[in-house]
Amino acid sequence: MHIPDGFLDPKTILLCYGISAGWISVALKRTKGRLGEKMVPMMGVMGAFIFAAQMFNFPIAGGTSGHLLGSFLAALLLGVWEGSTVMAAVVIIQCLVFQDGGLLSLGANLLNIAILGTISGLWIVKLSPLRNQRKRIFLSACGTGAWLSVVIPAAACAGELSLSGVAPWKTTLIAMTGIHALIGAVEAIITILIIVIIDKIRPDLLRISATTP
Repeated sequence: MHIPDGFLDPKTILLCYGISAGWISVALKRTKGRLGEKMVPMMGVMGAFIFAAQMFNFPIAGGTSGHLLGSFLAALLLGVWEGSTVMAAVVIIQCLVFQDGGLLSLGANLLNIAILGTISGLWIVKLSPLRNQRKRIFLSACGTGAWLSVVIPAAACAGELSLSGVAPWKTTLIAMTGIHALIGAVEAIITILIIVIIDKIRPDLLRISATTP
């Protein structure tokens, strides 16, 4: 999912940087207005957890591997803007410290992971709030949302590569979404397990923010 340098052309780099910079700046302003005694430690813990969880890879078909993305989980527990802020920090640290994704491609990686990853599946869960529906429906919605939070950014990544002339859209789309559909399935399972645990020990955390992008 992290695009290294050398794959995107200048117009795609500038486009992605522009979108990401605009979104993250709004997210920072919105997040600043909601910081409190509970939100600050929650954001810190969530960022540390996602950063650590992404270090563990699991095998996927064809000799490839994947890892927990965590964007959907961050948005679910914190809210869209707060989730985007946390994921942006994770992606930036991974780029600057661990060289996971290129510096020129940072705008695209922020767009895919910190933005699209946090908003692509959350609307499904908003239709099935925990207090108003059976937990089985809520968990199914969470699993679907987590899956979409991987597949949709993968499709966006394919579009960025195609826009840069790396390969035709059809080729990049099939390659990216095919493998990430499997990664998304594992993401959905892990996300559901985490939510079940949270529901048992801290059910108060399972409140979806009213903030929408």
